[in-house]
Amino acid sequence: MVRTNQATQIPSEDNDRRVAILIDGDNAQATLIEQMLVEAGKFGSATIRRVYGDWTTPNMNSWKDILNIHAFQPIQQFRYTVGKNATDSAMIIDAMDILHSDQVDGFCLVSSDSDYTRLATRIRESGLLVVGIGEKKTPRAFVSACNVFIYTENLSRRRGTISGSKRKTNNLSAQEREFVDMVSQAMEMVGPDDDGWTRLSEVGTALRRIDPGFDPRTYGFRQLSQLVKGHGSQFEMRKVANGAIIEVRLRD
Repeated sequence: MVRTNQATQIPSEDNDRRVAILIDGDNAQATLIEQMLVEAGKFGSATIRRVYGDWTTPNMNSWKDILNIHAFQPIQQFRYTVGKNATDSAMIIDAMDILHSDQVDGFCLVSSDSDYTRLATRIRESGLLVVGIGEKKTPRAFVSACNVFIYTENLSRRRGTISGSKRKTNNLSAQEREFVDMVSQAMEMVGPDDDGWTRLSEVGTALRRIDPGFDPRTYGFRQLSQLVKGHGSQFEMRKVANGAIIEVRLRD
C-alpha cells in the first residue's frame, strides 16, 4: 500500500521528483521562504531555486539576506517602464527553457499574478506537476491551472503555530532549538499520519533537503535515532513492523 501525504494525498515515492521553485520576488513574501520550501519539499527535491525581480529597487531588499542561506539564485529583470512589472516575462521564459531541457519533473510557481495561468497550463499539458503558492486574492484561473495550489495565508497561520510551540523549548540551547525546529519542518515536509507519526528514515531524508550539511555528529550523536531520543522532551519514538521501522512524532 502506498503511503500518502495526508494534506495533499501525494504518494511518498513522488518525493524523488526534481522540482524547480520559481519565485516572483515582486509578488511574494520573503518572510515565508522556509514555509515555501517545506511545501515544495513535499513534492520533490528543489534542484532549481530562483527568485526574479528588479534587484535595484528597495522592495527587493527583504530577499537579499535569505538568498545564500537557502541557496536561491537571484535573477535580475529591469523594469523598462515605470509601474510595469517585467518579472513575469523573464520567469515565464526561464520556465519554458527548463521545461524543454528535461531538468525537472515538476514546478513550484510562487506568485499571486494571473499572468502565470497559461504557463501553469502549458506545464501541465507536458505531464509535469505544477504546484502554485500565492495569496487568496490570486485569480481563480491561475489556481485552477495548477495541480495543487497553496495559499500563503495558511502558511502564515502555520508559522504562528510553530512559533507558539517554540515557547516550550526555552530550556534548550540555541543549537538544540535549531534542531527541534528543523525536525518539525522535516516531519511537516514528509507528512505525518493521522496520529502524528512519521517514519524516521523519511525525516532524515527531509532533513538533508532542508540542510544538506545536516549531520547528527554535529550535535554529539552518531545516529539520527540517538539524537531524536536524546530530545525526549520534544519527541517520542516507537518501533513498528517487529522493530524494523522507527517512527517519531512531536510530544503534545
